[in-house]
Amino acid sequence: MSKGLTLARIGAICYLIWALLHFQAAWSVYTLGQQMPEGMERGRVLQDSWNLLWFSILAIIGAVWFNWRNDVRGWWANLAVVSVADLGFIFFVLMPGLIAPMPGLLGPIFWIAGLVFSSLANPWRNDQAGMKGIRAGESRLQ
Repeated sequence: MSKGLTLARIGAICYLIWALLHFQAAWSVYTLGQQMPEGMERGRVLQDSWNLLWFSILAIIGAVWFNWRNDVRGWWANLAVVSVADLGFIFFVLMPGLIAPMPGLLGPIFWIAGLVFSSLANPWRNDQAGMKGIRAGESRLQ
């Protein structure tokens, strides 16, 4: 196994851990919402739990389907999905001090680790080599 593939798989595992943390967060937010009285606030909290659930699912798809293979599409997908999810958390929950730094920093730590390892894997090199073969009329499935 190449060094790039090993780094990509470490990045994928970091993204999987991030997703599992966010599944847990989605469940916690959902149970909080269930305890609230009917109204707009409850609806917004339940919507937040739904968003966390889907950010997690999309991160897992990106990690398992693409990052694990060091595919550049996984790098972009998890960059977008995980960054959008964690930046909102950092700005609106972590920075104002609404949650303790630990465990609050666990998600961002695994986000940055996933991004660093998947970036060090250099998925662009593999994608460019594959694109050259396609341009030359070769099949990527060989």
